Amino acid sequence: MEIKVDGSPKIAIIGTGYVGLSTALILAKQGCGVYCTDVDRQKVDSLEKGISPVYEPGFEELLQDMKQAGRLHPTTDIQGAIAASSISFICVGTPSKEDSSIDLSYIVNAANMIGKALANKDGYHLVVVKSTVVPTTTKKLVLPELEKASGKKAGKDFGVSMNPEFLREGSALQDAQEPDRIVIGEMDEGAGAVLAKLYEQYDCPVLHTDLDTAEMIKYTSNSFLATKISFANEIGNICEGFGIDVYEVMKGVGLDSRISPQFLRAGAGWGGSCFPKDVMALVAAARENGTDPILLSKVLEQNQVQPLRLIDLATKALGDLAGKRIAVLGLAFKPDTDDVRHTRALPLIRGLLDKGVMVSAYDPKASENFKLLLDEEERSIIIFTNTALDALDGAEACIIQTEWQEFRDFSPKDLVSAMARPVVVDGRRTLDPVRFINGGVKYLGIGWKND
Repeated sequence: MEIKVDGSPKIAIIGTGYVGLSTALILAKQGCGVYCTDVDRQKVDSLEKGISPVYEPGFEELLQDMKQAGRLHPTTDIQGAIAASSISFICVGTPSKEDSSIDLSYIVNAANMIGKALANKDGYHLVVVKSTVVPTTTKKLVLPELEKASGKKAGKDFGVSMNPEFLREGSALQDAQEPDRIVIGEMDEGAGAVLAKLYEQYDCPVLHTDLDTAEMIKYTSNSFLATKISFANEIGNICEGFGIDVYEVMKGVGLDSRISPQFLRAGAGWGGSCFPKDVMALVAAARENGTDPILLSKVLEQNQVQPLRLIDLATKALGDLAGKRIAVLGLAFKPDTDDVRHTRALPLIRGLLDKGVMVSAYDPKASENFKLLLDEEERSIIIFTNTALDALDGAEACIIQTEWQEFRDFSPKDLVSAMARPVVVDGRRTLDPVRFINGGVKYLGIGWKND
């Protein structure tokens, strides 16, 4: 299990999900020896074969390169990996519970395993929490568990840091290699200095904070971006009533240097592994502390109803939807990923089924994952196709839920020739409205004039 690396530290990554694997690959690429650990034997076996358990552009190629270079070793021997390394990153999941707060049991279990390994380890070891956790988690849960399981003292025998990730699914490797900032939450200056040394090659601002502040920065960043998208979506809904193109509006708004054009694309709503979970968790944590987060509660509410706008637009174009066939293109929450967590395709398709629609569905990467979200009856009703054109065949409308490049490459002729009625409801401004209208397609979309 020994990884031989000259001049760079050896690192143990605990958890091989999206964050863990991204972190492992980038650290290995920069020259570190990385033990990529997980309790899930199936994931580890997949990694050992050079197969990424999650789809992300560049993951599989880099995984194979780093294994071949001898800098990445997948293993279920977590304690052995910690014993052989000088830094451990906790990258386990923090899923939502039924009350919208986050489940910290995986975090505590990881801290317990690391602590047990540290009990028999000589020398200083840095433990870094990279999982997204609510403020005070590292200080009040992780640190005491490490001390309890190891019998050692934090700050003396080992260090503790909180290092939030700011990765976007679909561009994780680029974001990890070219970060716009690095936040180092430190229990003490010694722990922060070790982590700063690991990141010294990056040319970006490095902010040193306490542990709680680093945790809050992550939640605040995601909550702000989710709010910005929901604001754009609401303005898009308003623009429809005035017959105004919201994308032209946001082009002008985004020229303001105080605002920027990022995250102002109106559409069907936001999903994924971060925004929904993090906003819900912050709302739940705020209420537990006696604060009523009015704005963030409304942000969540707006995002729940936004995908149903697409059904309203389809009804505007077709009338009663019962018995009609509608193609839904895009099941992942965004392009270039197979992640379907909180995808807006789920409430959209369930809303269509409730209206008696015959749904055909297609996604380049996420169809199998999406099927896991459905019950047996839903899976039996929905027609999943192998190509977009198969989904469009005979459809009286198509709804674009995810802006995959292959949908952007459509021509008006593609829709006119494949569909029973060339009606497109565009949830992401994937297509050029004027071009498709001039090509004989009835185009409707979020924040479009929709005459």
